[in-house]
Parts: sequence; structure tokens; C-alpha cells
Amino acid sequence: MKTFREKQENIQRNWYLFDAKGKILGRLATEVASILRGKNKVVFDQSQDLGDYVVVINAEKVKVTGNKAEQKLYRHHTGYPGSLKEVKFEEMIEKKPEMVIEKAVKGMLPKNKLSRSVMKKLKVYRGDKHPHTAQEVIVIN
Repeated sequence: MKTFREKQENIQRNWYLFDAKGKILGRLATEVASILRGKNKVVFDQSQDLGDYVVVINAEKVKVTGNKAEQKLYRHHTGYPGSLKEVKFEEMIEKKPEMVIEKAVKGMLPKNKLSRSVMKKLKVYRGDKHPHTAQEVIVIN
């Protein structure tokens, strides 16, 4: 049985705008990841990159529930012995709020080559200004 595969030149890609002001981090990330993968389209195929572009503004105003603001940690290792670095959510949202949303969305995508190409379509900005006004962005509330 042959499977249907959409050709890359026939894929219609839209631009969506999310305002993270007052939104909960996990719920925002699931909506963004779904659109990035293309799950909102009729021709969705898990082995193809059919998703749309997503712009997220006001990244510094995203919220977390419960005690996560004090307890949530972002860890990375530099590669040297004994160099595991930990940064709390509160510090990360002040220094690099874009990275908070990017890490949350990346964690909801499959861990493969396809997710790396999908993440290139995510644009996250601090504040309410973004350079993608020419792309006829569709605002999602």
C-alpha cells in the first residue's frame, strides 16, 4: 500500500502570533508545538515537516503555576568535570525569557532530526515588537 506524501513545494505555510502575556508556560507550549508540527492541518504526517511558523511575543510575561517559579531548575553541563550549572526559573525569566519558551516547546517535540527543523520555525521575542509584520501574521488569542 502506498502512502500519500505532500511535496514540499505544495505546502502552504502560515504565520501565527501568540501573546504570552499572562499565559501559563506549559499550556502555551503545547499549542505552539502542535502548530509547529502541523497537527492542525488535514494532511498531517508525522514523518514530514508540514508545520507553520510561530511568533511568540512578551516572553518575559509568561506565568507558571504553584511553586515552580522558585523550584523549577534549568540545568546544563559545560563538558568539564563537576561543571553542572543550575539556573532557577526566576533568574532565567529575567536574563533569557526567550529560552524559557524555546525549552518548553522543544521538550514537547519528538527527539529526532525533524524536531530540529521544526524548531527553526519558532521565533520568540521579549516585549511586544517583532520584525515579522510583513508576513501577514494570524493572531491567536
